[in-house]
Amino acid sequence: MPEFSIRNATGEDVPLILSFIHELAEYEKLSHKVSATEEILRNSLFGERPVAEVLIGESDGRPAAFALFFHNFSTFLGRPGIYLEDLYVRPEFRGQGIGKAMFSRLARLAKERGCGRLEWSVLDWNEDAIRFYKKLGAVPMDEWTTLQVTGAELDGLAAGGSKDG
Repeated sequence: MPEFSIRNATGEDVPLILSFIHELAEYEKLSHKVSATEEILRNSLFGERPVAEVLIGESDGRPAAFALFFHNFSTFLGRPGIYLEDLYVRPEFRGQGIGKAMFSRLARLAKERGCGRLEWSVLDWNEDAIRFYKKLGAVPMDEWTTLQVTGAELDGLAAGGSKDG
């Protein structure tokens, strides 16, 4: 049985984190969406004002998984939460328990930090992941629709404009 360990990422892990991001994007058929660079990640994760954290999962000392997360806030609970932006387990390490170990670590962090919830999104076509998450006790929030504004639309909105003028 392989030995798993989970550690907090450091600035030296930026190239590894970026490689995990590229692997995840390829798996999700979204490689064309990746614009992150080592410099951007170094600043965002380890710069003057870090906005997210990363855990690295290792199997027998080899990088096997990563989880990138940040705090959000629930107005209804009046408490912070942890939002898991991405969790990726390399294919050769799947089915060995490292994904569950990563979630367990995130849940412990949430409890230690006084968080009221741990949440994340999953692509609706990723049925294997959805089954896995339900086994962990996760509940789909089907009544919610995720929206986002990026690129030129974000620029326009920041400038005070909208699609309708």
